[in-house]
Amino acid sequence: MPSDFLTLDEFLAQMAVPRSTFFRWKAIGLAPRHYKMPNRSIRIRRADFESWLSAREEPQAA
Repeated sequence: MPSDFLTLDEFLAQMAVPRSTFFRWKAIGLAPRHYKMPNRSIRIRRADFESWLSAREEPQAA
């Protein structure tokens, strides 16, 4: 059963982007909502990831 959260590495693999891209997105406010854990790791709730991804969907050409 999958976790309710993605690790940063799982997110990066799914999006096929380097770590630097995530932190650039974070700096300019475009990264998905995420949580910084006490051990400084980053977690992204799957529901937040899916919502973030859906919000970036381009409309279909007519």
